[in-house]
Amino acid sequence: MKTIKKTVAQALVDYLTVQYVSRDESEHRLFGGCLGIFGHGNVAGLGLALQSNASLPYIPFRNEQAMVHAAVAYAKAKNRMGILACTSSIGPGATNMITGAALATINRLPVLLLPGDIFAKRHVAPVLQQLESLSQQDISVNDCFKPVSRYWDRIERPEQLVASLPQAVKVLTSPAMTGAVTLSLPQDVQAEAYDFPSGMFQKRLWRIERIRADRSILSLAIDRIRASQRPVIIAGGGVLYSGATNALLHLIEQTGIPVAVTMAGKSSLAADHPLNLGSCGVTGTAPGVIIPEGADLVIGIGTRYSDFTTSSKTLFQHPGVQFININVADVDDYKLGALAVKADAKVCLEELAEALQGWKVTEQYLSEVGERIINWKKEILTLAPKGKETLTQAEVIEAVNDVTETSDIIVAASGSLPGDLHKLWRTYDPLNFHMEYGYSCMGYEIAGALGVKMAHPDREVIAMVGDGSYLMMSQEILTSLQEEKKLIVVLVNNFGFNSIGSLSRSVGGKGFGTRMVKDIKKNSDSSQTRPEDLLRCDFVSNAKSLGAEVLVARNSEVLRQAIKKARQNTHTTLIYTECDRYQLLPDFSWWEVPIAEQEEPPEVLKARKKQLENKLKQRPYDHL
Repeated sequence: MKTIKKTVAQALVDYLTVQYVSRDESEHRLFGGCLGIFGHGNVAGLGLALQSNASLPYIPFRNEQAMVHAAVAYAKAKNRMGILACTSSIGPGATNMITGAALATINRLPVLLLPGDIFAKRHVAPVLQQLESLSQQDISVNDCFKPVSRYWDRIERPEQLVASLPQAVKVLTSPAMTGAVTLSLPQDVQAEAYDFPSGMFQKRLWRIERIRADRSILSLAIDRIRASQRPVIIAGGGVLYSGATNALLHLIEQTGIPVAVTMAGKSSLAADHPLNLGSCGVTGTAPGVIIPEGADLVIGIGTRYSDFTTSSKTLFQHPGVQFININVADVDDYKLGALAVKADAKVCLEELAEALQGWKVTEQYLSEVGERIINWKKEILTLAPKGKETLTQAEVIEAVNDVTETSDIIVAASGSLPGDLHKLWRTYDPLNFHMEYGYSCMGYEIAGALGVKMAHPDREVIAMVGDGSYLMMSQEILTSLQEEKKLIVVLVNNFGFNSIGSLSRSVGGKGFGTRMVKDIKKNSDSSQTRPEDLLRCDFVSNAKSLGAEVLVARNSEVLRQAIKKARQNTHTTLIYTECDRYQLLPDFSWWEVPIAEQEEPPEVLKARKKQLENKLKQRPYDHL
């Protein structure tokens, strides 16, 4: 067997550069680069290896959590067909990546994490940043990655890399249960040389299979659809990851089955399609809630039925409701007691369309669906609040949407923006809507937008972020300038944590701790708060200090003009707006949030009474 002497770090980097992925007719390199921050735990190993291999681009970041967010966003924007690696030093650099690892695994998006680790040779212990244990010698802070990684390994000997790397890439390319893959790299082992098999550094092609449904189960699904009177499709992120948007469009136009979309699946159908019910779940539109509520058959495609984004435990109220779940992941197939169709969304939808030729929903049902959609389009004009002295968030979204192109990508993640965007944003392209809502992680927006821009440099990428999230993680504006990856950032200042302020008020609280005020004990989340008690942050100067051009928009028309100017710019531009935190869009569905079992204040009793009424709608779908 031929061998090549390399350090562990060199072998790892060289291996990544020769990994390729294919699905259908396409084939390309799997790893688009490595993001990182160097420290004593990786600079002598991976630092030198990345420096000497120009085939794997290296991009330095400012925050380890942010670089994982960017890598996850890149994978999502690539429909999981492209991956970035992330490297950090040991200690705090490594643990800073754990939040990003959780985000990746919960969203089932692939990212390769390469944290440095303590010496495998123990004679120098305890080294700087080492966690000492009285009970075992082989533990470090990197063990914290285990519960939030799909695959975890510690490379304590060079030859272990030979077996571990293929397993790591297999998990990263899994259509069913991918997520964060962590290879923990002791700093001394990174620098060790070993005679690796030369075959490790030859091109390897990972073929993404399209799983076809079991014939007998597919036949049952077809029979169930044909027998239904009021079917509805819940389109999740799996529709997009599978590249199944055209197959979905063909099926619904043939059968007349309407579609409600989750956060992850929102851009799977054009906003103006006559069978697009809009969004389902707590942040759903009226037709996206009402039609599924009365459905006798719910066909979930590529969704994991998150309670918030689908209201999965309360929404479906038809007494005889049945479920069909089309998904590549076993954990999702069987949810809600569904007929489990384990299959790739694209090929399954194509097979369903062929089998259902000649079958269509009734004209009466089509008419009801159409009427609901038309009424919603009229209703939203009155429901979306208009500000008197300041903008509302609905107005901001509408203004931005009005002047964007169909190829633009909107990125958001946390706070009150996701719910309003889920209701209001109009999508016409599968990449239009990039929402991180599996983890809904504050701080994702700007870093995530940068990852999207890396994946699609020819598109305009717009990050919409609230003031609370911006203050947590805005530093990657500088990285966007470093990499010449222009972003448009729309900063919506509603003076605190608006989403949780609203939630606090709904459970009988007063928004305690959610407003940017000087004395939190004396100031509840109230519109009566004195202006002099508000904390004022100079966001404009802050963004300018990071290198962004800043435009200020106090009304809708100025905001529209600012977006147009930002689109013309060649560099990152931030648009600053202020919003009324109390002018909110209505919700049409419910999800359970615990209500305190206490007698005071009276708002708590009122909230608990409402909760008990809503809990009557909860149904044990798995056991119907």
